[in-house]
Amino acid sequence: NQPISPENFSKIEALATEYMNTKNELFRFNGYAGADERYRLNVSVVTEEAWQSLFAATMFIPSGITEGFDPNWTIIDACNLKIEDWESLGLNSDMCIIQSMEQKKVIICGTRYAGEIKKSIFYAMNFDMTAVNVFPMHCSANVDKEDETNVALFFGLSGTGKTTLSADPNRPLIGDDEHGWSDDGVFNFEGGCYAKCIELSKEGEPQIWDAIKFGAVLENVVLEKDTLIPDYDDGSNTENTRVAYPVSYIPDAKIPSVCGHPKNVIFLTADAFGVLPPVSKLTSEQAMYYFINGYTSKLAGTEAGVTEPQPFFSPCYGGPFLPRPPMEYANWLAKRVKDQDANVWLLNTGWTGGGYGTGSRFSLAWTRAFVTAILDGSLSDSEFVAHDIFGLQIPTTAPNVPSEVLDPCQTWGDKEAYVTTAQALADKFRANDKNYAMDEAVRSAGPNCA
Repeated sequence: NQPISPENFSKIEALATEYMNTKNELFRFNGYAGADERYRLNVSVVTEEAWQSLFAATMFIPSGITEGFDPNWTIIDACNLKIEDWESLGLNSDMCIIQSMEQKKVIICGTRYAGEIKKSIFYAMNFDMTAVNVFPMHCSANVDKEDETNVALFFGLSGTGKTTLSADPNRPLIGDDEHGWSDDGVFNFEGGCYAKCIELSKEGEPQIWDAIKFGAVLENVVLEKDTLIPDYDDGSNTENTRVAYPVSYIPDAKIPSVCGHPKNVIFLTADAFGVLPPVSKLTSEQAMYYFINGYTSKLAGTEAGVTEPQPFFSPCYGGPFLPRPPMEYANWLAKRVKDQDANVWLLNTGWTGGGYGTGSRFSLAWTRAFVTAILDGSLSDSEFVAHDIFGLQIPTTAPNVPSEVLDPCQTWGDKEAYVTTAQALADKFRANDKNYAMDEAVRSAGPNCA
């Protein structure tokens, strides 16, 4: 995120308005961000393309109001407008997503990626909600069918399993991406889901597969030339293929998307170095530390120039969407967890027995077994031992998972190589945490460095 002067914001807004006024037809959506009526924001979205208005109607909560709607936030999406004199306006290219927290406006130019519509309002919610005692979170959430006070939160960056693990036929979905945690419980900021489609299959993601029906919006998905059937394995244009659909398309989803307090908070990481334990229980200070760091791995082939695994840190598992310092959100997390006596876990969906290229990825069956044991309380009954370098509390047993995989060092054939690799990742954590202000007790909860 980069600052822009109010003067340049006004100039770009004028360009976008002038451009939109040349169109014979525009599309306006009026709706809400926030399933809890006490905290919702009124959002008005003006687009030049109909499908983007449908996207807004899917991802937000429709108001049904066409006249006299008073928006808290307005988005003007001039998706086909390229800014010619972009350098003089303080931009980095001829496209932009600019946001005025004072005027409560968003201007989108030169990009047809609909995700910018929802994420700009998420940024606004991350700013506005703390003023009304709501902790905004970049996470998915589900709830026990029989107990609305047994909510689970899944924090994680792209590729860690956030959408997959929260889509559980035995636990109604609250939402897949953005939530608030108030004094009364958790609520979805959105009315829809925005799932990745690359390599989607009915066997692997049955709920998402079945949600792709009339009314869903496919984005960047390649269609077979003759049949127009989606080819979810085709990433030739981009790996970032998406589908937007209403939460109500998921069977037994919680509607309205408002529930009680979480009993378990799960941080997801895909550690490609194979050194973090598959599951560990966090103290309050560790929860704040790992939340602020927001660690996962970038893999070779996922981005240009990435030829081997790289550690990737995004504060609070949503760095681009945070207008406030990460420590503020970490304090909110600690307060909510303490008030509700919730458990916090770090779940590694990455590699075991070695890093990417030599080890193997944890099976989805094992990962789901960990989640089940966390949510039914059985994993809390295990004995725990501390990891020598990271200090994480590792269970000695877990239902339906071989005990020999729980200690990551024991899965490596070369124990010295494990220690060297683990220490190198610990050093990366320590280098990253210097970027953020945090209490000394929180910083001390991080890994030990050689």
